[in-house]
Amino acid sequence: MAERKFFGTDGIRGLVGEGPITPEFVLKLGWAAGRVLSQQGTKKVLIGKDTRISGYMLESALEAGLAAAGLQAAFTGPMPTPAVAYLTRTFRAEAGIVISASHNPYYDNGIKFFSSEGTKLPDAIELAIEAEMEKPLTCVESAMLGKAYRISDAAGRYIEFCKGTFPSQYDLSDYKIVVDCAHGATYHIAPNVFRELGAKVITIGCEPNGININDQVGATDVRALQAKVLEEKADFGIALDGDGDRVIMVDNEGNKVDGDQIAYIVARDALRRGELKGGVVGTLMTNLGMEVALKNLGIPFVRSKVGDRYVMEELQKHNWLIGAENSGHVILLDKITTGDGIVAGLQVMASIVGSKMTLKELSDGMTMFPQVLENIRFKGEGNPLESDAVIAAQKAVEAKLGDTGRVLLRKSGTEPLIRVMVEGEDADLVQQYALEIAQAVKDNC
Repeated sequence: MAERKFFGTDGIRGLVGEGPITPEFVLKLGWAAGRVLSQQGTKKVLIGKDTRISGYMLESALEAGLAAAGLQAAFTGPMPTPAVAYLTRTFRAEAGIVISASHNPYYDNGIKFFSSEGTKLPDAIELAIEAEMEKPLTCVESAMLGKAYRISDAAGRYIEFCKGTFPSQYDLSDYKIVVDCAHGATYHIAPNVFRELGAKVITIGCEPNGININDQVGATDVRALQAKVLEEKADFGIALDGDGDRVIMVDNEGNKVDGDQIAYIVARDALRRGELKGGVVGTLMTNLGMEVALKNLGIPFVRSKVGDRYVMEELQKHNWLIGAENSGHVILLDKITTGDGIVAGLQVMASIVGSKMTLKELSDGMTMFPQVLENIRFKGEGNPLESDAVIAAQKAVEAKLGDTGRVLLRKSGTEPLIRVMVEGEDADLVQQYALEIAQAVKDNC
């Protein structure tokens, strides 16, 4: 397989104004994608975005490139990533494009593609688009140029889809919920989904201004949600990230419930109902506690590389339905084709209603091992993980942990970060070991 030049594990992402996230590049990307996709049927591409201020600029550049290649663009406006995946299928579009950097700060942005089936683009299509990028930009004759239009009812369509994944015999009328939308793409979607199912909804992170996305709110920082749940004496809280494909929940005592725990709750509930098909896919970052808890239930478990595309690959390989990353990507293939924070949250809520248990009681079935993650920023030149000092520090910690823990060092697929994860039985030692390895990485960046 040829090496990708631009596409990473989750599309193309970077700092706005610097390559590749420039108007010029995105114009060419739209054209190249249009050239590849125009060989197929409807010649229509959906374009959604999150609430970053740069979305306007990149949306226009993409549309111009697609038009030059002869494809029409259908704009959804601010829309969660999984909503674009869903709408791409329902509109029979050739592809869906999301302008988002997901959980990153506002000054980053990115472009990710979905196939006509609502799944990540196959490697062959990504490589074909990159090959087109090497050619000079041309323009189809005027009569063949693409048009653009807006889908006025995109939000309503997706709200109804989400509600349809919640059992019709249940409602949320007995529950007070705090919903944190990270000032992102779900701000006008998630609160309405839960309200229309009967819940009393308190919102935070629902006032996007273009630059506050993911800023001390949302799935990457649940402190505001934890405080609000306790202040409001809510039954639980749900936090989504900037583009709505991640979910983290908070129980009534303010405890964080991450992607591992959410997948465990969903799998155990499916087992209780006699509807579990196969097992669960986690990643190299998945907490050991989840592996142990699933084993105790007799549920098969495998790990993939980090990244939701790799979780998806394992699910398809085993023909299973439930996969997750602890960061909050939860994939439920019997409901939707990609990670969806709202849909995953609804399945946990269905378990709460159906079992008549609290979120805390449901998550207590899985004992989490202490896990510490240190992120070290580097310039992207060289690979600190190949340093003799870093390798020695990792081996020393692994020797101390033995069979009672794990060490994982990896480069982020979306940011210039080295991630150091240490997991074990003793929280203090785990913290100490993580800092020791992190220092070794810093010294060799």
